Amino acid sequence: MNTQAGLLVLFAGLAGAAGVALAAMGAHGGDTAGLTTPAHFLIMHAAAALSVVAVALRADRSCIFLLAGFVMLVGVTLFSGDIAMRTLIGDRLFPMAAPIGGSTMMLGWALVGIAALRELFARRA
Repeated sequence: MNTQAGLLVLFAGLAGAAGVALAAMGAHGGDTAGLTTPAHFLIMHAAAALSVVAVALRADRSCIFLLAGFVMLVGVTLFSGDIAMRTLIGDRLFPMAAPIGGSTMMLGWALVGIAALRELFARRA
């Protein structure tokens, strides 16, 4: 495994752990029902990032796959972090953090598709 893939696995693990922690806080805390969405998004995108690593390790051209995974994790961190902060302390991460994070997640998913197309066309050539 190369350094980029290893770092992506590390960050995916941290995102998954954060998602489980938020889910536990939401289940056992007082007025923390707003943590369900960020918890689910963190866990889901952590698993997606691990899947992207698995695909990247088998691909001839892995750089866009790995970039997609990093972009997804940055997006989910901004999105989930902002929602969690609003729920827990009543303040936001920074203005527009959740929408920027959501857009960044969408960009990450689009990069997965672009990387797949690039891989498909490279194999035909």
